[in-house]
Amino acid sequence: MSENRQLDRRVLTRERERETLAGDISLIASEFLAGFEAVQSIPRPAVSIFGSARVPESSATYAAARETARLFAEEGFAVVTGGGPGVMEGANRGAREGGGMSVGFNIVLPHEQQLNPYCDLGVTFKHFYARKVMFVKAAEGFAIFPGGFGTLDELFEALTLIQTGVINTFPVVLFDSDYWEELLHFLRSETIDGGLVAQHDVDRLHVTDEPADVVRIVGDAWREAVARGDP
Repeated sequence: MSENRQLDRRVLTRERERETLAGDISLIASEFLAGFEAVQSIPRPAVSIFGSARVPESSATYAAARETARLFAEEGFAVVTGGGPGVMEGANRGAREGGGMSVGFNIVLPHEQQLNPYCDLGVTFKHFYARKVMFVKAAEGFAIFPGGFGTLDELFEALTLIQTGVINTFPVVLFDSDYWEELLHFLRSETIDGGLVAQHDVDRLHVTDEPADVVRIVGDAWREAVARGDP
């Protein structure tokens, strides 16, 4: 097991050696500091784009992420991703092609995930929780492409932070209506109908199959926030 995974397991277990506490906290704090400094260097506005690392370059999803990020860059947005392959690579590639800043917040994994070659700014994190904070801190909106557990984790973290008022409301756009259809049906038929989630919480989700729509939705929300004096 890697040193990073050992640290994470030690942090998350109840059986702790008291003498390791200060050292562990110091390492985590230094990672947050490095992340905050990186975020400060990203020009505003910015968008965080998520999606599967397993999507091949030949896929329609990769092409759509690339096109979406290119359009964002042309609109003056920096593009932030997880810095890996698949959707992340497509988005970083598109951002560079569009002349915008391309950012990758990578993560050390047991099967090494290398930072893709299209990042102008790359930071590799050892801890998921520090990395996840940076995606939110850097962004004026989220664009979420098809993906697995990590992508779903980012989706629901964003919705929870917005619902609880921890962060200002910003647009969360789901790309590929066919992919997200069953999840949206579940949210509407089970969580809303069961009184577990409010209708307006689910209504915050935008769904589209067009890259230009993603850019318009996030861009309009940013411009409205600027007009309010509250970006």
